[in-house]
Amino acid sequence: MPEDTHLAQLATAFEGIPHCRELGLKIISLEPRRAMMRLEYDDRLIGNPATGVIHGGVISAVIDTVAGLAASASVPVKSAVATLDLRIDYLRPALPGEAVIGEAECYRLTHSVAFVRALAHQGDRNKPVAHCVAAFMLNSTGFSVADSGKA
Repeated sequence: MPEDTHLAQLATAFEGIPHCRELGLKIISLEPRRAMMRLEYDDRLIGNPATGVIHGGVISAVIDTVAGLAASASVPVKSAVATLDLRIDYLRPALPGEAVIGEAECYRLTHSVAFVRALAHQGDRNKPVAHCVAAFMLNSTGFSVADSGKA
């Protein structure tokens, strides 16, 4: 878990979100601009009982949450973050019985928008289940791009 106080508070807040608790999403790592979460396979998350494949909506929730976490880890404590745009490419079904890992990176930060790339995989980043690009609105009191270290 992160040592930085802001990141530790952020981790606690995200793991306390009701849908994160219900799904069982856990933070694996969190640092400025980057986040990784894990979702253990659970029969409650199956979208197709005949195949045991996890529902696509669950994959969406994992990607949106980890991307939002990376965006939130990119700005000061007093910043609110909201999803503006989220585009997901579903590349293959998540294999039954295996955990899903969500990884995200904030690759561009402006004074009002955080741009994030994310993916979901089952242990091999070269075989993603889904890929995403997203934009998050920032409501940051007193925050400037100069403060972020990136222009």
